[in-house]
Amino acid sequence: MAGSPPLAGTLAGYNPWHRRGNKGHYLAMGVQSDTVTAIETCSPAKLNLFLHVTGRRPDGYHSLQTVFQLLNWGDDMRFEARAEPGVTLTGDTDDIAPGQNLILRAAHTLGQPDRGAHIHIHKRIPRGGGLGGGSSNAGTTLLALNRLWGLGLDQDVLQRLATPLGADVSVFVMGQNAWAEGVGEVLSALTLPKRWFVIAQPDCTVSTAEIFADPALTRHTLPITVQAFFSGAGHNDLQDVVLPRYPEVQQAWEWLDRHSPMARMTGSGACVFAALETEESARQIAAEAPDGLNVVVAEGVDRIPEMRVVE
Repeated sequence: MAGSPPLAGTLAGYNPWHRRGNKGHYLAMGVQSDTVTAIETCSPAKLNLFLHVTGRRPDGYHSLQTVFQLLNWGDDMRFEARAEPGVTLTGDTDDIAPGQNLILRAAHTLGQPDRGAHIHIHKRIPRGGGLGGGSSNAGTTLLALNRLWGLGLDQDVLQRLATPLGADVSVFVMGQNAWAEGVGEVLSALTLPKRWFVIAQPDCTVSTAEIFADPALTRHTLPITVQAFFSGAGHNDLQDVVLPRYPEVQQAWEWLDRHSPMARMTGSGACVFAALETEESARQIAAEAPDGLNVVVAEGVDRIPEMRVVE
């Protein structure tokens, strides 16, 4: 955004996420020797620090440029091994049909009908908020069941499984901040400056498909470079379409924009955010939120949280 302070950071080479611990890294198609009975982890939210629509492909999908910023805040998930085949799920997604539930779809795509697991989820990430909740849950499920069942699938295999589930799933499998292109699945690891974020959550759900189908959407923004992004370039092309359609998002953005020149929408909304240098300044802004507007303060992190394993 024009007038925003430049961000210091670097574009790193692709650095796959590996399991850490006494047993070493995952090996392609290998089987772990330890017995894991349960895994608990945070399924983190993400922000799009900018989002440009750079074109429309023949298949109807849009080509994008964006930066994914992971947060230290998200949904709680627990995975337990079961002797009985099949995957069961309880928690805050019970109202989603199994065929539409990204957690169950991710478990199914691993192709392990003879293995069993029970998954429980406590949701904090709002649906339709642009924070990647469903995608994060799917990516976390792939990583956790790979560990729980001792499948030993490597990064490339997991990424291929993630892509059909949704463009944003891949970044959660990759497990670190990233510069993204294509439909969001072409990823390069990115080192971002430490920031705290104020995230306003309007009481509405934005339909991503509806926004991308809107004739008013700009679809030919010129691509930018990583250097330009770190110098302050970038905006969210979807924001100008969402704000007139959703007054709740408009009001949240106007409030946050009065406090920070970095205020913008993430993804296709509905959430809007601002980046701050310190936790104190972020919490000061959050404390002034208007009545009825839910606001979260979260820290940007380099990687997804480590899983807590019960053996």
